[in-house]
Amino acid sequence: MEAENYTESTKFLLLGFSEDPELQPILCGLFLSMYLVMVLGNLIIILAVCSDSHLHTPMYFFLSNLSFVDICFTSTIVPKMLVNIQTQSKDISYIACLTQVYLFIIFAGLDDFLLTVMAYDRFVAICHPLHYMVIMNPRFCGLLVVMSWFIISLVALVHILLITRLTFSIDTEIPHFFCELPEVLKVACSDTLINNIMLYVSTVLLGVFPITGIIFSYSQIVSSLMRMSSIAGKYKALSTCGSHLCVVCLFYGTGLGVYLTSAMTHSSQKSSVASVMYAVVTPMLNPFIYSLRNKDVKGALGRLLSRTASCL
Repeated sequence: MEAENYTESTKFLLLGFSEDPELQPILCGLFLSMYLVMVLGNLIIILAVCSDSHLHTPMYFFLSNLSFVDICFTSTIVPKMLVNIQTQSKDISYIACLTQVYLFIIFAGLDDFLLTVMAYDRFVAICHPLHYMVIMNPRFCGLLVVMSWFIISLVALVHILLITRLTFSIDTEIPHFFCELPEVLKVACSDTLINNIMLYVSTVLLGVFPITGIIFSYSQIVSSLMRMSSIAGKYKALSTCGSHLCVVCLFYGTGLGVYLTSAMTHSSQKSSVASVMYAVVTPMLNPFIYSLRNKDVKGALGRLLSRTASCL
């Protein structure tokens, strides 16, 4: 089929998970349930942090930002997928697909950066406790978040500008349930060398650098804990890191699983299932991890529920 540049009137076809009509209601119900749980859980975390003065600290400021980003992250994908399942359609317009790629890169990258910033916050709190509030002052915390938004927005914009140079066939099929950048590049008809180079560079920026920062922060934390003589002090310090470590392992573990799956298998269905883990399941589990493993958050949630009950 002759390749041509896309216009606003043309579209991609998202093949999704299965064409079996009997599975569509099950998939719709499953993803709708996970999406609602994810939104509710993260909204509760945001409300608890905003409404409770005990949580007006740098660590919970970053946690509330992470919850907001997780809501946006999954909302970039799931609503469109649910509409397609409900209407039994696979269509997504060229503009909508590029918008999905752009927003997905932004929110996935922000997850990376925020988890790294939270690791740095724990490093300062444990290794330099006397200077913690001086170093992690509100202005600096806000600057870290703004810089994260600026860097990842610029990276995403470069990817989109490079995609607009590519040509695609009419009604190009994407063997995925959303427009993920590597999948879009695979179905392009023109040369994607520059796009792939930029993809590798941004993978280093968004993957290697953040995880290196996290590993460095926790190596310093472990070194500091080894010098502590108090068992109670060690336990208290570790308890503040437990939730963050669980979220880091979950996010990077599932993200790594996606790319290992893509590299080791040609099955688009297995790759799609792996993508669900970090794009839907991980944002859904994050609020539970922080609320179940953190006494401050549990206390704030209890006070929030008490105030809500008294108002009713």
